[in-house]
Amino acid sequence: MKIAVIGGTGLIGSQVVKILTTAGHEAVPHSQSTGVDLLTGEGLPQALTGADVVVNLTNSPTFDHASLAFFQKTMDHLLTAAEQADVGHVVILSIVGVDQVPDLDYYRAKVLQENILKAGPVPYSIVRATQFFEFMDAVLTWTADEETVRLPATPVQPIASADVARAVADVAVGGPLRGIHSVAGADVFSLDELGRLTLAVRGDRRTVTTDNSAGMFAAVPGGALLAKDDAHIAPTRYRDWISGGDRL
Repeated sequence: MKIAVIGGTGLIGSQVVKILTTAGHEAVPHSQSTGVDLLTGEGLPQALTGADVVVNLTNSPTFDHASLAFFQKTMDHLLTAAEQADVGHVVILSIVGVDQVPDLDYYRAKVLQENILKAGPVPYSIVRATQFFEFMDAVLTWTADEETVRLPATPVQPIASADVARAVADVAVGGPLRGIHSVAGADVFSLDELGRLTLAVRGDRRTVTTDNSAGMFAAVPGGALLAKDDAHIAPTRYRDWISGGDRL
């Protein structure tokens, strides 16, 4: 199959391209660096020419209200170009529990992205994943100083980006689901607990203080980001990964 991977040079996209190429598919990475811009539509017709599937892994540069306009414009451009190129399957990556957190602009924007895809003219699949292990680096900087990191006790079920990439690749080579495939990590943590574990393994002497008003995840209702019964549970465990045993 020929598969166009938009956002194919990023954390997930580069791994998806590698998995698909190893399996014998023609996976072509596209991004602004290769001349494809979903915000303007530039380069899309050429990128989708002859593609059986397009995987959209682009992300908004911000988590605020502007993310709504980003996903509206990029999905409109993508679906128009995909229909014109007779692409048979569009895949996007979303978030487990995304429709349970209306107080976060970014989560509402991702719901908008899903809804545009569902209402669009091209058969589709949505892969929803829990928060990536790699995302903890950013989380630990949001509400921190030299001595303390403040984190809420929000329950999370983090997953390795490698496991997310595998799920996306598997869905991309299958038939359109016209629905959602969810993937999640093997273990549930509270976010403050996850912060303490991460700092301890890294030898970081800062203290994690539980603050249920701190950071973006403070707005998340308890349990909203956890996998439901129909989710696929990925094999990589955070403790193994952060210790180095399961890093790429």
